[in-house]
Amino acid sequence: MLWNIDLTLVDVAQVTRAAYAEAFERVTGAPLVYLASTGGRTDSEIFFEFLARNDVERGSGEELLPEFIEALAEGFARRRDQLPARGRAMPGALAAVAAVAGMPDTVQTVVTGTIMANAVAKLAAFGLDGYLDLSIGGFGSEHYPKASLIQFTRMRAAEAHKTSFPEEQTVYITDSVRDVEAATIGHAAPIAVVSGSATESQLRAAGAVHVLDDLTDTQRLTKAIIEASRIPQAG
Repeated sequence: MLWNIDLTLVDVAQVTRAAYAEAFERVTGAPLVYLASTGGRTDSEIFFEFLARNDVERGSGEELLPEFIEALAEGFARRRDQLPARGRAMPGALAAVAAVAGMPDTVQTVVTGTIMANAVAKLAAFGLDGYLDLSIGGFGSEHYPKASLIQFTRMRAAEAHKTSFPEEQTVYITDSVRDVEAATIGHAAPIAVVSGSATESQLRAAGAVHVLDDLTDTQRLTKAIIEASRIPQAG
């Protein structure tokens, strides 16, 4: 079981935007005036789009990227105490990860565009981290697209837990059209949640067969996981 984080499990956009702006100006010397769409993108991809949108040409993006990632982690860490006040867990998120943790023969982690340090902080701020095996997760600090992160995470899970995790029994839960597409490319079954900017019709058009309004109905969620992953039901 793979989870996206932003707008699927938590909404900490205000804190994230402030950290992006600080890190961008620190490494480029230019203010972050024009933002970029973040849904389904990694922090590395977002940085390159920031450069293009803000017409910054200082050095190459590849050279600046490590400095940006470091500054982003530092800026977010300074704002960590703001997360509970300026952010929130998405409706039903805590009950959802707890319900999935109780499913037999199931391991759950994250595949997110957020760098690892910031991802852990986002989850910990709302008590979600204890239900997830973050040691095998896929994070934006790895500089791979989401489809590759899904595949690498499945391999890490198999190595860590000494068992195979077949493609047809891998599920990715997300609110993003780009993530639904990445799940298909990465050979995982997408379950979409209408909690971000995408509509149900957009998520279905991208390839999501199972679409939830939110995570509050854990029975419906676990049923969707069973159906999407072709797990045989007991009885």
